[in-house]
Amino acid sequence: MERRELEYFLAIAQHGSFTAAAQALHVAQPSLSHAIRNLERELGGKVFHRLPQGVALTPAGEALVEPARQVMRDLSTASASVRQVLGLSAGRLDVVAQTTLAVDPLAELLGAFLREHPGVAVTVSDPELGSDVTTAVRAGECELGMVDAEQPIGDLASMVLRGREIFAVLPPGSATERRTLSGSELSTLDWVTTPRGTATRAVIEDTVGARGAAPAVAVETAHQAMVVPLVLAGAGATLLPLSMAQDAAARGAVVRPLRPRVIRRGVLFWRPGPLSPAAAEFVRMAEAIAEPHRR
Repeated sequence: MERRELEYFLAIAQHGSFTAAAQALHVAQPSLSHAIRNLERELGGKVFHRLPQGVALTPAGEALVEPARQVMRDLSTASASVRQVLGLSAGRLDVVAQTTLAVDPLAELLGAFLREHPGVAVTVSDPELGSDVTTAVRAGECELGMVDAEQPIGDLASMVLRGREIFAVLPPGSATERRTLSGSELSTLDWVTTPRGTATRAVIEDTVGARGAAPAVAVETAHQAMVVPLVLAGAGATLLPLSMAQDAAARGAVVRPLRPRVIRRGVLFWRPGPLSPAAAEFVRMAEAIAEPHRR
């Protein structure tokens, strides 16, 4: 089978129809249909159910998705390896990260990376659930992933990044004369948070729940960008890393450090095996801010 056939197959699987895939790839639909017919002939079975509105993967098609993604990534890695000889002047880097880690430390890391390698195209996706992040890397959808965690991820190559201090972010005018907030004070607050399985929810539950009391959730929202506006509107408090807390303070929120300090770490991880030159260089740069315990 040819690279183009796999590329077309994955595009159709992603977009749900031949028409949408042809538009996304900027190719004529007959060319797309011809390539898939060739692919199905080579495989000896159908990879798509043709429906009145679009297509659906057959069991054979579902079995092909992950190997096809890995083949495309391996081909991209081979091509990029040649470009590496020319000084990493091209190529691509795709990273999937939980939102809070995308802000810190990923944004800083990518800025440093692109200053040295401006020709590399970078894509960042941000499913908020940590399980979705690891799934995307295991399935070959993204090459690198970043989640809120304290330990390396067992079946993936990974490294633990530096710790980020967490701060309480309170509504404007909150009556607190203390320079720091203790765990007992946190347990009296109402919280604005994202759903279970997200980084923000995990730090609130771990910090407040450490005293045996479940946090009182005033608002749960799937939109991370909505958390600070809700705090500013007086809906409740939240916990955020320093960079995000500072942005909230600039908009009028009351920000206090915690006592004892709360430090959260992130894990950068990837599938075992060779990385593309861009990803390998990014991992090398990330090692500079990795914790001593890394894998």
